[in-house]
Amino acid sequence: MKISAKSRYALHLMLALAMQEEGVNLSVKSVAEQQGISEKYLEQIIPVLVRSGLVRSVRGARGGYHLVKSPEDYTVGLILRTVEGSIAPVSCLDDAVNQCARCKECATLALWEQVDQAISNVVDHVTLADLVDKQRRIDARCTAGRGQRGNC
Repeated sequence: MKISAKSRYALHLMLALAMQEEGVNLSVKSVAEQQGISEKYLEQIIPVLVRSGLVRSVRGARGGYHLVKSPEDYTVGLILRTVEGSIAPVSCLDDAVNQCARCKECATLALWEQVDQAISNVVDHVTLADLVDKQRRIDARCTAGRGQRGNC
């Protein structure tokens, strides 16, 4: 199972927004340059995040995008589900009630439920704030180790 590029890029975008000082808006172009991601691809993702209420758009000279809430209020699971819809490993787990006609006699259903629960346990307990802390530690290590191979 793979997380799509769309979800990975959305998470990078949200992380970039979370790392900004409060009151600072970021342009899609600056995030694209910062993250090495296609600007056109981010332009397809940002409307989804705005429509869902995770990100706010500001027009004008100091315009751009910023988070609506604090980074602690966004889980990775929330972001992935906003962009992807369901992140269940199999389609029969997409709905709250399993719609599969064979679910009562399916030997693999319990396995897929365990995989789904394991994924949810991770992505629903990691916040943007956690990722910001991790990124800042990485950035500090990289800054301190400039000129030394293997630090970044």
